[in-house]
Amino acid sequence: MQCPYCESSKIRVVDKRASEEKAIRRRRECLKCNKRFTTYERIETHPLVVIKHDGRREPFNRDKLSKGIALACGKRPISQEDIEKTVDEIEADLRNMDSNEIKSRAIGELAMGKLKSLDEVAYIRFASVYRQFKGIEHFEKELKELKKR
Repeated sequence: MQCPYCESSKIRVVDKRASEEKAIRRRRECLKCNKRFTTYERIETHPLVVIKHDGRREPFNRDKLSKGIALACGKRPISQEDIEKTVDEIEADLRNMDSNEIKSRAIGELAMGKLKSLDEVAYIRFASVYRQFKGIEHFEKELKELKKR
């Protein structure tokens, strides 16, 4: 293990706990630069394969999902822990599906469902990119749907 800030290998574990998604969360501190960071240890399971809209298949990329959600949550009062928890929940839902081949549409819908309950603005941001809103009428329609709940 190396510090992501200074690349020192002198690291200590400050806190360790199990998460709900069968992962071990470790809070670490670099003994050289004194910065802290979090790592997750997960059980390696069958690889998930994403079936894209055009039929291509590619391995599930947790980082890609995490970046998309983090981008939607940008400048919102949402902690990195909440974002990681959301990604953990989505990945757990995917792994609990009957097949290890999942359509990208299902991943997007799961992400939107989680974001809708986490933060409505982040949800609208994610939906506008995912559903490729073409104009203001798409935003208005989505906002009307949100107001109905």
